[in-house]
Amino acid sequence: MNEAGEASDATVPAANAPANTPVVSIRGLCKQFGVVRAVEALDLDVMPGELLALLGPSGCGKTTTLRLLAGFEHPDAGTIRLGGEVVSGAETFVAPERRNMGVVFQDFALFPHLTVAQNLGYGVRDRALRAKRVAEMLDLIRLNDAKDRRPFELSGGQQQRVALGRALAPDPALVLLDEPFSNLDAALRMRMRADVRDILKAAGATAVLVTHDQEEALTLADRVAVMNEGRLVQVDVPAELYAHPLDPFVATFVGDADLLPGVSNGTDVETVIGRLRAPGAPQGQVDVVVRPEQVKVWLDGNGIGVVLGIEYFGHDQLVEIGLPDGSRARSRLGSARDLVAGDRVSLAVTGDALAFPAPQRSSESSLTST
Repeated sequence: MNEAGEASDATVPAANAPANTPVVSIRGLCKQFGVVRAVEALDLDVMPGELLALLGPSGCGKTTTLRLLAGFEHPDAGTIRLGGEVVSGAETFVAPERRNMGVVFQDFALFPHLTVAQNLGYGVRDRALRAKRVAEMLDLIRLNDAKDRRPFELSGGQQQRVALGRALAPDPALVLLDEPFSNLDAALRMRMRADVRDILKAAGATAVLVTHDQEEALTLADRVAVMNEGRLVQVDVPAELYAHPLDPFVATFVGDADLLPGVSNGTDVETVIGRLRAPGAPQGQVDVVVRPEQVKVWLDGNGIGVVLGIEYFGHDQLVEIGLPDGSRARSRLGSARDLVAGDRVSLAVTGDALAFPAPQRSSESSLTST
């Protein structure tokens, strides 16, 4: 299916490659717009049946990467293989409608004049198979009772399921999802994440999801590829990405985290809130990654911290604390509202901390290693 939603015969085979052979293999992918390097020297593999999330801030190159995969943009350099076949390279460019990919857009792009069943069957070229695939998709997305409705008669979540079913109906080699939850309210987004993952897994689909939402990537994806300024920074399973980020950007972008300046002796780091355990830390000036769930805080009239603000979420709260050296730390507490802005508090950090070499500081730290 092409960007306009038109169906066409595919030249790239369906996704039935061996489990150890990538469905997608990208090498040296580059794309520049004027002076902006949107994607630079990107290497990435997506394995059969995998749901991979491209995660990063706005302008990091993740949507451009998706558009290059789909064939909506021509790369300046690099190679993209789909099912072992080159679809984009120095002398090859396969048109979007011939790449055997399904795309779920932000606005779902359903045909308003067609019923649910007609939308689902639109991309299935073989008329003999169309009714069978439509029936399978209706079962998969759990919308049998709505097959004769039109998109305006559906909820946002139902429309999203139809868009996903339409993308899956032609049995694509790859499904691309471009910020698919951005048009849904917060409560519905949470419910739909599980639905979308279940549908993709039940279909045995291989998929690439683009998102700027860290929680979305961590809860949905088998692996997460973090991008920043056009480059791929780290690719890993969610738990490893969160526990062992490769640099401060990943540490602070994937989940909540604060960086505290300190001085390391290779095992411990002296910081404004005391000595923290950081096995394997580089020696000298470092920045220590402290996550809010590690920080314990309590009311103390002689404490070094001052409560700057509290974000209350009902089930818990995020307390921001100002420290004497101008740095800040956050603590995630239970729902009991015992602190208010202006309170003096003491802090302690539990567990081991990560530390990275600090950028050049404008002045030497007053802390000394021991």
